[in-house]
Amino acid sequence: MGLNRRTFLNTILGGGFLGWLGSFFYPVLTFLVPPKIPEANVQSVNAGAIADIPPNSSKILKFGRIPVLLIRTKTGKFSAVAATCTHLDCTVQYRKDRQDIWCACHNGTYNLAGRNISGPPPKPLNQYVINIVDKEVLISKPKQVG
Repeated sequence: MGLNRRTFLNTILGGGFLGWLGSFFYPVLTFLVPPKIPEANVQSVNAGAIADIPPNSSKILKFGRIPVLLIRTKTGKFSAVAATCTHLDCTVQYRKDRQDIWCACHNGTYNLAGRNISGPPPKPLNQYVINIVDKEVLISKPKQVG
């Protein structure tokens, strides 16, 4: 039983059509389900010299891929919290006049320790550990308990 022309052409055309479908849907599927990108395992970040951070000010730093808000109060005390609101992931900011952390998206307010005190945020901001080494401010991940 031999392979006639019609069967041969149907096989070739069917294979070409399946190849076209694959080349069309593969990019669509890789867009919808992106590959996991490994995150750098950052343990601490140098925020700069103490002298470069004036009292009653703040700055946002990257801790790996996570933004962190470093605050220096009027008294010179440092604190660091995650700079992403726990409500809808908006970036929070330090308000000098009220000395609190504020999310402008939905008027959420946190104290300087990251605890939510008003507005819609459901939970507090993650805190980071501050260490002063050789007049440099280092931000570290808190130790996991348990």
